[in-house]
Amino acid sequence: MTDKLSAIELKNCLSTVKLLAMDADGILTDGGIYYTDDGKQIKRFNVKDGQGLKLVGNCGINLAIISASNSPAILHRAESLGIANVFVGVEDKLEVLKELCQTLNITFSEVAYVGDDINDLTIMKRVRCPLTVADAIYEVKETAVYVTQKQGGQGAIREICDLLIGSCS
Repeated sequence: MTDKLSAIELKNCLSTVKLLAMDADGILTDGGIYYTDDGKQIKRFNVKDGQGLKLVGNCGINLAIISASNSPAILHRAESLGIANVFVGVEDKLEVLKELCQTLNITFSEVAYVGDDINDLTIMKRVRCPLTVADAIYEVKETAVYVTQKQGGQGAIREICDLLIGSCS
C-alpha cells in the first residue's frame, strides 16, 4: 500500500488537525480479545502509543476515543492517558463525532481519525485526514490518506503521533 499523499501534502493535512480521534480495538490494541479463566475480558495496549498520545496532547491537539466496544479497559487506559473525550458502546460513531466537534467548536476539516474496520468508514469519508493501520481491512486502506507501517496495538498510533508532532512544530 502506498501513501496517497506526498510527504508535504500529508504534513499540510496534519498541520490543520485540532482533534485526533480514533477507534480503540485494532488501533490502540492489537484487535485481539483475551479472556481470563473467570471470563473477564482484558486488552493489551502499547506503552509507546500512550507516550505519543501524551505528546500530541501537549501540542494542543484534542484527543478522543470513539469505540463500539463497551470494555472497561478502554476507559481505564483513557483515564491513565488523560484523554477526556471517551465514548464507548457507540453504534453511530459519526453522530458522536459531530456532537464532539460542535462541543470543541471545530469542523471535520480539522479532524484526523484513525480507524481500521467497516464501522469506521462513515467517519473516515467525512474528515480531512482519514488514517489507518497496516492491518486494517482493504476498504479502510483505500479510504485513508495514510497507512502506518506498524499494525494496530504495535506502535501504529505512535507513528501517527510522531507525524502530528512534526507537523505542528
